[in-house]
Order: sequence, then structure tokens, then C-alpha cells
Amino acid sequence: MIKSELVQTIAERNPHLYQRDVENIVNAILDEVTEALMRSDRVELRGFGAFSVKNRPARIGRNPRTGQKVEVGEKCVPFFKTGKEMRERLNNGTDHGEDD
Repeated sequence: MIKSELVQTIAERNPHLYQRDVENIVNAILDEVTEALMRSDRVELRGFGAFSVKNRPARIGRNPRTGQKVEVGEKCVPFFKTGKEMRERLNNGTDHGEDD
């Protein structure tokens, strides 16, 4: 699902809201999550999961095309850990994309 599909689905489930308002709300939520992660804050959505930032130290990597060693700088990467409720729904649910 892409963001526009999410907006469309929420708008369809809430016909009293204009689609542009739903889009603004979704954008505001994503912007707030991004801003919090930029401050290295943890964002927890109970039952869904938690977003955090992990630091990857500098290392020596390898260019897969040439095999040459290259320095890879330190960087911060987003990390998502699913919540217990989501894990349970994914593992105990009947509709999770597998053929029975």
C-alpha cells in the first residue's frame, strides 16, 4: 500500500471528511514521526509498533561491481519494531496472504 492508497482508504471509511483533509492529516502524522526521529526520539504507537533510530558505525565495505574496498561512513538508520498486538494479528489472523 502506498500513501495515496492509504489516504483513499481512510477517506472512504470516513465519508464526512474531505479527501484533502485526510491527506493533510496523514502528512502531518508522517511529518511528526520524521521530526521525532530526526531528534533521535522514539515514537511508539501502542499495538502497532515503535520507530527509533539506530547508529551504524563507519566500516570498510566492498564495491560489488569492482570488488574494491571502500570506506562507508557512519550513519543513522530508521528502525521499526512491531508491537505485540500486530505480531499476534499477523501470526494468528486468517487473512495474511498465504495460500491455504
